[in-house]
Amino acid sequence: MRRFISFVHKEFCHILRDWRTMLILLVYPVVLIVLFGYAVTTEVKNVRVAVLDLSHDAVTSKICGHIAASRYLVMAAAPHSRPEVETMFRRGDIDVAVIFESGFADNIRHGGDARVQILADGSEPNQAAVRVQYVEQVLAAAKSDVVGDAVGRGFTIVPVTRMLYNPQQKSEYNFVPGVIGMILLLICAMMSSIAIVREKESGTMEVLLASPLPPACIILAKLVPYFVISCINLAAILLLAFYMLHVPMAGSLICFLGVTLLYILVSLTLGLLISTLVSTQIAAMILSLLLIVPTIYLSGLVFPLESMPAVLRDISAIVPARWYIDAARKLMIQGADAVYVAADAAVMAVMEAVLLGVSLKLFKVRL
Repeated sequence: MRRFISFVHKEFCHILRDWRTMLILLVYPVVLIVLFGYAVTTEVKNVRVAVLDLSHDAVTSKICGHIAASRYLVMAAAPHSRPEVETMFRRGDIDVAVIFESGFADNIRHGGDARVQILADGSEPNQAAVRVQYVEQVLAAAKSDVVGDAVGRGFTIVPVTRMLYNPQQKSEYNFVPGVIGMILLLICAMMSSIAIVREKESGTMEVLLASPLPPACIILAKLVPYFVISCINLAAILLLAFYMLHVPMAGSLICFLGVTLLYILVSLTLGLLISTLVSTQIAAMILSLLLIVPTIYLSGLVFPLESMPAVLRDISAIVPARWYIDAARKLMIQGADAVYVAADAAVMAVMEAVLLGVSLKLFKVRL
């Protein structure tokens, strides 16, 4: 029995000394339960609404008050023209736009139909349908308030809904840009991290570091073949998305390729950072696979970021896939110009610089 207890003690010591094992055993379950119980929700909240009021009367003001009072809707803007509404959609500033026709109150007083146009960003069809439903419920509630004020009776508020960028509401339009980001991140990070750690395990890294080239050039040279392979993967993914899944490329293909190549660099450099933190291929693979959780749940791939608590939205800012998926959807589905994805590209460029600097700083030239 004493020998058995000594062996158990030895195993406890072995586990407690390995911080990576402790991270998986104790921290990872806590992260998952927090994500699933606190952040991940199918309920759509904080729907950003822009109201274009072409009537400017008491009735439309009262309905705007109902929109602002809704727990699910947020009055984000009050544009003055339809082109301004389109610009807000392309920038990603709003989710839904409500447009009141001219003479809205006069139509109600004469017992006619008062039309309200509802525009929604259909690049995320499931969420867009829920957002439109929220707005329609608010309009229905506002009608009873208007009738109570005796503004008009026997009238009907007719919502005219239009899904922008995805009128057929195809789910492929939503998932394909996000899946591209997830695939590239996992493959690039895993390939680069395992390749460098393999050299450490086999003992050949010492031979490479003894060559005339600086260590930084040697490490970057190892990443170049994986960058080329990733470009081949990107070409195959785009061909399948276009010809098999019929996902359009509404925007500039050159701009999309530029953003994607920058994202591939960020993913490869993230793998380089992982290789500096571990010494075995198994550990590198495990850390690379752990990237799946933030990529799926904190990037906007499946769950809307607007529905998450502010703290987790701030944490999601360090997830590279969040910025790439946002840019990919704007370019592929919305057909936005390069200026509307400049912020996403700038964030990824900063990430690349930080990851590369930290990775080269932590990389050990003596094994």
